[in-house]
Amino acid sequence: MPGGRLTQPERQQIALGLADGLAYAEIARRLDRPTSTITREVMRNGGPTAYRAEAAHRATERRSHRRRQAAPRGPQAPAQAYGRDAEAVREYEELFTDVMTASGMPTMMARVLACLTLTDTGHLTASELVQRLQVSPASVSKAIAFLESQAMVRREQGEGRRERYVVDDDIWYQSMIASARAIAQLVETARQGVRVLVPGTPAATRLENIARFLDFVSESTARAAEQAREILRTPPGTPPDGTAEPRPDRG
Repeated sequence: MPGGRLTQPERQQIALGLADGLAYAEIARRLDRPTSTITREVMRNGGPTAYRAEAAHRATERRSHRRRQAAPRGPQAPAQAYGRDAEAVREYEELFTDVMTASGMPTMMARVLACLTLTDTGHLTASELVQRLQVSPASVSKAIAFLESQAMVRREQGEGRRERYVVDDDIWYQSMIASARAIAQLVETARQGVRVLVPGTPAATRLENIARFLDFVSESTARAAEQAREILRTPPGTPPDGTAEPRPDRG
């Protein structure tokens, strides 16, 4: 597979492929590029509905220029364990960040969460985050406060007086439950509006339908999170009851 940055003609092909409704994997196949490259390119440049080749190319040039300026001041990338490819890890961290940003998470919060999630320990101190991300302590503090409010990160006491920020096996469960509760609050608010706008009127009917839809989503989210919680505590390939998954008969 070819390496190096995407060219402007390749970005134009990506835009055409998205317009034709092609999957990322198909666009990648046509360009002889990894699917992850196409996914990252699209998600960091507006997503599949807003991707524009010219704008994406200009944005990439700007990011590249900023990186070249920052490179002399930055520390060496941390050594990778388990024989990982440092460049592949860096690119994946950017992809992970871009996907979360495209889903609505602010960029700095997404960078901090990605950095924490992709560590083997699952925790870092504020100074470690500052060093790895090359951002100010205030930026890290603001990002942690946001992530805590979404139940996606928790604090615990580290060595001495330093706090460390943790993403553990239960964080995603807690985050989904918090999301379900927030949706439930929207349901209650919508139903209050039904009473104010008089049941049976067009506006009230619209709110009632919104409430019914969100009520179903909230209950389904909470129920699915409870049912799947054990998955977060078991090794991959092991069902929640702890027994080994049956292997397919290869005959």
